[in-house]
Amino acid sequence: MNVLNTANAPAAVGPYCQGIVPSAPGVPVFLSGQVGIDPATGALVEGLEAQTRQVFKNIEAVLAETGLTLKDVTYANVLLTDIGDFKEVNGYYAEIFGEHRPTRAAYAVNALPLGALIEVVVIAWKPL
Repeated sequence: MNVLNTANAPAAVGPYCQGIVPSAPGVPVFLSGQVGIDPATGALVEGLEAQTRQVFKNIEAVLAETGLTLKDVTYANVLLTDIGDFKEVNGYYAEIFGEHRPTRAAYAVNALPLGALIEVVVIAWKPL
């Protein structure tokens, strides 16, 4: 993937990039939003860190069904019930994605399903 980075637009204020151009022919893979439900129990895990980590475990599981990993994610949409959690979530997000920096939007919403604190929607790129 080719990362877009220009001084003519604001720099990222978190672990994401300004844009991505896939470097190989392929198709986008759209995932539904994931909240921190543990598939073994069917229950929402407790706490922001636990929910954030579970969200990404769930995303990894869905991506794996088509042979993809988090490194194939080109876009993430992070919904938070409290924008005050932005900095903390950025830390977990940076750790989970490592050096890979997908494009991203993050914003606060009034509420999420099941009382979740975070929901994440991603788009990945599947090379042909």
